[in-house]
Amino acid sequence: MSNGRIPEQVIDAVLKAHDIVEVVGRHVHLTKQGHYLKGLCPFHSEKTPSFTVTPEKQIYHCFGCGAGGNAIRFVSEVEGLSFGQALRKLADEAKLDIGLGPQQGQAETKEHADRAKLIEAHELAGKLYEYLLHNTEQGKEAKQYLHARGMTDKLIETFGIGYAPSRWDTLTNLLDKKQFPLPLVEQGGLISAKQDGSGYVDKFRDRVMFPIRDWKGNIIAFGGRAMGDVQPKYLNSPESMLFHKSRTLYNLHAARPQIRKSQELVLFEGYMDVIRAWEAGVHNGVATMGTALTPEHAEAIRRLAERVVVAYDGDNAGQSAAYKSIPLLENAGCHVKISMLPGGLDPDEYISAHGSERFVREVIETAVPSIKYKLFYYRKNYKLQEDGEKLRYIQQALRLIAGLTSPIEREHYVRELCSEFHLTFESAMQNLNEIRLQAEKKDRSGDNKDNSWNNVMNDGRLRVQPPSMVPAYQNAERQLLAVMMLDRDISGYVERQLGDGFNMEAHAALAAYLYAYYAQGFEPNASTFIGMLQDDKLESLASSLTLIDNRSGINDAVIDDYIRQIKKFPLLQTLERKREEIKQAERLGDIPKALQLGSEIISLEKQLKSS
Repeated sequence: MSNGRIPEQVIDAVLKAHDIVEVVGRHVHLTKQGHYLKGLCPFHSEKTPSFTVTPEKQIYHCFGCGAGGNAIRFVSEVEGLSFGQALRKLADEAKLDIGLGPQQGQAETKEHADRAKLIEAHELAGKLYEYLLHNTEQGKEAKQYLHARGMTDKLIETFGIGYAPSRWDTLTNLLDKKQFPLPLVEQGGLISAKQDGSGYVDKFRDRVMFPIRDWKGNIIAFGGRAMGDVQPKYLNSPESMLFHKSRTLYNLHAARPQIRKSQELVLFEGYMDVIRAWEAGVHNGVATMGTALTPEHAEAIRRLAERVVVAYDGDNAGQSAAYKSIPLLENAGCHVKISMLPGGLDPDEYISAHGSERFVREVIETAVPSIKYKLFYYRKNYKLQEDGEKLRYIQQALRLIAGLTSPIEREHYVRELCSEFHLTFESAMQNLNEIRLQAEKKDRSGDNKDNSWNNVMNDGRLRVQPPSMVPAYQNAERQLLAVMMLDRDISGYVERQLGDGFNMEAHAALAAYLYAYYAQGFEPNASTFIGMLQDDKLESLASSLTLIDNRSGINDAVIDDYIRQIKKFPLLQTLERKREEIKQAERLGDIPKALQLGSEIISLEKQLKSS
């Protein structure tokens, strides 16, 4: 079942070492209510508690937003960590060794030791740079530079900013004196080997130093800012076992609490923008540190926030980068807005020129939806004073608006377009509907993207309806899966009688995981099983099923009835289709086809009666 993922035994051990009530209780005030504990959901805004924790099953579930899972999933969601990061955090808290076997364990132990040593070296470097900034003659110029950039001493201290001196070996000598292995430190990017092989020199010299931290707050890299005309202006640590530019977001460790609370993240390009925005009261800001946004960045952002405000520089390069960020963030499931900075200013410059209040009010709070930004962005490519160019822009704008899923949004932007270019609403909508019709014809020949359990278009959440609101076959599938999670024998019986015959794809996927779970010898345990799914949408489904209390009314006859209901549904679908086909054949006067369909319908009805 692991398919290269975290072994089931490791997940099981970590879950057994923690009580979900204690884990959830760190973030949610819970009150006892019968067999459950209830509280306000930390994943969406609500006034009436719909978030439940079941100690007996060691799972949580929210009836409001559908979030659910075990203790590992909760930590992952509430702290914005990957499943593996959350598992390691809980393992560390319980002082569990989660090595993966003798050979792997040895490699893991060495890598773990090297990582710990490198983090220690980076922390020491950070303290040295801070000391030199605040307490030496060498650091005075750097401090004056920071003050000139509008940074207070408190802000400098909050972000741990320091100064790397112009000498070639200040940090190297300190690390050598403290007996750090210099070849390892070189791999970590703090020092560089001399070309003649005679030793090492400092990587950063005569630069203002910005420590870059991981999600735990450990320093894993640095960004060095030159104070004069030295190139490059910004110098980041190289890639290392600690630092991966494509996955690291500056200030994420400090911004996470506000991001989780507001469900909104502000994305900047550089350190100074984040720092100045922090002073302006924007405490949910992070930066990609001058590198392009990657799918890994976008995925990390989506684990934390539903909404993203992109506040890149106002020049052409910044706005182009903002445009390119939209599909990455939206494909990850984020709702995206773009800030429009005037005059080619960056956020740091805007705050210096206009102040903190105006920055928040006129830049962050007035960010425009991604569709509106795209319309602004496209129009720069057209000479709208020329009729031909104007018509080309209108066509491109309509193609863009046609892609919106909400009819209300489509109408809103079409009306705006009509108002600006003096078009009739009817003609514009006719054109737009033709574009949508052509797109639908192309989609019909493509892949089916409607499977809710594997689709980011549903906000990353599996929409789980209560059994009473769904058709009989769906209710049967849910009831059957709920009891299968409690009983190995029933699961085995269903596998023999039904196999992968579940009609809902998410239900079929969950059943397949259950079959594999029991085949490996595991006992019924909802929390352990949910942890082994390692898929947030299936975990949400499974957690909702554990809340179905049907044990008292379950017997062999009920199980068989559920299976019959599930098997009948494809026959009912076929029967309904045949009845539509016979009506069409009769309208067209195709008697032979109508007779054939009538015979097929009689056969299907007999099958349904006997099933």
